[in-house]
Amino acid sequence: MSLTTVSVRTLLILGLCQVGRRGLASAPEVKEQPKKIAIIGAGIGGTAAAFFLRQEFGPGVKIDVFEAGKVGGRLATENIGGDDYETGGSIIHPLNLHMKHFVDQIGLSPRADVPSKVAIFDGKELTFEESDWFIVNVFRMLWRYGLNFLRMHMWVESILDKFMRIYQYQQFGYSFSSVEKLLHAMGGDSFLTLVNQTLEEAMLAEGFSQVFLNDMVAPVTRVNYGQSVRVNGFVGAVSLAGADSGLWAVDGGNKKVCSGLLYNSKAVLIPARVTAISVKLRSTRAGATTNFYEVNYVEESGSAHSFYDIVIVATPLHQDVSQITFSGLSPPIPSTFPGQYHQTVTTLVHGILNVSFLGTNAKAADFRVTDVLTTDQKGSFINSLSALTPVHVAKGYRPPPANQRKVWKVFSPQPLSEDQLKQMFLSWDEVSETRWLAYPSYSPPQRRTPPFILHDRIYYVNAVEWAASAMEMSAISARNVALLAHHRWHEQTAKIDQEDLHTRLRGEL
Repeated sequence: MSLTTVSVRTLLILGLCQVGRRGLASAPEVKEQPKKIAIIGAGIGGTAAAFFLRQEFGPGVKIDVFEAGKVGGRLATENIGGDDYETGGSIIHPLNLHMKHFVDQIGLSPRADVPSKVAIFDGKELTFEESDWFIVNVFRMLWRYGLNFLRMHMWVESILDKFMRIYQYQQFGYSFSSVEKLLHAMGGDSFLTLVNQTLEEAMLAEGFSQVFLNDMVAPVTRVNYGQSVRVNGFVGAVSLAGADSGLWAVDGGNKKVCSGLLYNSKAVLIPARVTAISVKLRSTRAGATTNFYEVNYVEESGSAHSFYDIVIVATPLHQDVSQITFSGLSPPIPSTFPGQYHQTVTTLVHGILNVSFLGTNAKAADFRVTDVLTTDQKGSFINSLSALTPVHVAKGYRPPPANQRKVWKVFSPQPLSEDQLKQMFLSWDEVSETRWLAYPSYSPPQRRTPPFILHDRIYYVNAVEWAASAMEMSAISARNVALLAHHRWHEQTAKIDQEDLHTRLRGEL
């Protein structure tokens, strides 16, 4: 990594700390602020939107957040064996600046680090097992794959460097009306090309070998997205960044970020399921007419409705996921958008691993592998197998060896049968299963992603997932939508869809 890159990232981090004060993001208001904003969904996208909307519109606006389930959405924990463990989004990259800012702003702490060791399983045996010695791992990779592994890190690093540009745009209040325009600001035509070709096509074109893709890249996409190297190239690069060093999580569980953002934003949580959104007209004091939105919802006491100036949708609007209908809007909003969400089943097992299932002759007491990734083999019924640590790692905690009862997390495309559990575990006393529609099925070309702007003042945070799904991507989208809502409310079009950042920054500074 060059000194120039390091200094740019340092400046971005320092600048982002100042953005929380709203000093740089927005120009002075030119008309009355909105009175009420609705956010549908209290996952990381919805709660981050509440945080950023409060920054943009100030203390006077009332922000209601509707959530039918638990705060956190796809960031969730489960208690098994007497401790809480992550079942949803579990890792954060060291360059995820919004997530780092949230944790600092809320007053949370990173989870204590616990040593880990990775292996690759081809359905019959472990084809690769990480050594405790870094130099041994390097020589193994060089022997089998030449420079592919080092080149992969350089390729991902080059994409991350472009990705980091979005923080500078957002630091100075720039927003984008579509996912395509946001991606183009980050990485130009190369990012749009990545979204519309497979990871396999992109990496083969860069000179990576098919063997390397099958043996090392596919296991990473399978553990992170439950899909093969035929996901789009951009989400594939995000997935490979998730195999980088320095990954971290929040002490007490990543979902605490969401509850912290809600509290920090002074938003009102309404435990209800939104069923419909419609537009209504009203007259202003000046005699003109303007529209506002009626949000219909069902709570424990029955059906109800409220009226809002702005609505932020932070829940997927796709088949098998959305239950919201839109009416009276022109142009109309479809009830669902094209594409489907991919099912991943998370199974937590408190038991003793059958290490022979992995084709190893190692004694269970000596088996120290914590993360088993799998190649894309026909008939494989798991995507990964990981030994978990609790969401709070107590001082002096030592992971138990594989011959003792502990918690394992299995990612699989389908629920595990009793016979499959018996293959993997010698015994168990608790099993917990969660079925997630966790992220889109990425089948490029994705010629058109859903829009950020659904209607005049209805915005869609989850549009960004069709480029890549991750906690930081949701936070970036939430920031973009908050800026977009502010600029369009105050008719500050100069801050929308502008890519000549350096020219504009010279004028602003």
